[in-house]
Amino acid sequence: MRSMLYSIGVMSLCVLFSGPLHAASLRVSPTNIDLVAPGSAGVLTLTNEAKRPINVQIRIFRWTQANGVERLEPTNDVVVSPPSTKLTGGKDYAVRVVRVSKQPVAAEESYRVVVDELPDPSRKQGGTVTLVVRYSIPVFFRGQDASPPKVAWGVAKTKGSLMLTARNTGDTRLRLAEVQLSQGGRVLGTRGGLVGYVLGGASMQWPIGASKSISSGRVALKALSDAGPVNADVAISGR
Repeated sequence: MRSMLYSIGVMSLCVLFSGPLHAASLRVSPTNIDLVAPGSAGVLTLTNEAKRPINVQIRIFRWTQANGVERLEPTNDVVVSPPSTKLTGGKDYAVRVVRVSKQPVAAEESYRVVVDELPDPSRKQGGTVTLVVRYSIPVFFRGQDASPPKVAWGVAKTKGSLMLTARNTGDTRLRLAEVQLSQGGRVLGTRGGLVGYVLGGASMQWPIGASKSISSGRVALKALSDAGPVNADVAISGR
């Protein structure tokens, strides 16, 4: 099992040199691919917003979660084409993402396409910073009879922090954003924007605030998801 390679999020920036910044130029859309069987192929659009050519590398990994840990593993079930290319300045380029496995999709399969802008050694200058972009794009292949997400929530006190836990017994993922935990009208912690995913049949956890002065009992969870608003009364565990 290969450890999680990249932060779960649409984009991360890798600093290669130190000094003034040179802006990165690669853009990728859409932000996710969601295909229902018998659909087996999607397209990503890569855009070079600079005038100079750039080189990119495209890879795909199987994405799993277990006991709150995310992992990416090499896969032969889905391929990307091309795996690398040079993008002319100001141009768009299509990358195909194709499920080639002959096995029917059971429930929902999760992958991530990782797109890296490769550094150009010829442009390295003393005293400059080159920012190289990495995109991590979720890709889902879903069976027609896959059940919707069914998530059981919990809050654990761990080493002074509050940890929001999610156990999904449904077949499909839940995308979580804009999380707030409160107790007795007092906000205990918040996480703005995208917090993460809990995949079908998996469990995840995220730190949300501190556990100082929290009372035993229960807390109120408010959040947004791709399945609608989340409002839950959640039990507290731990010390």
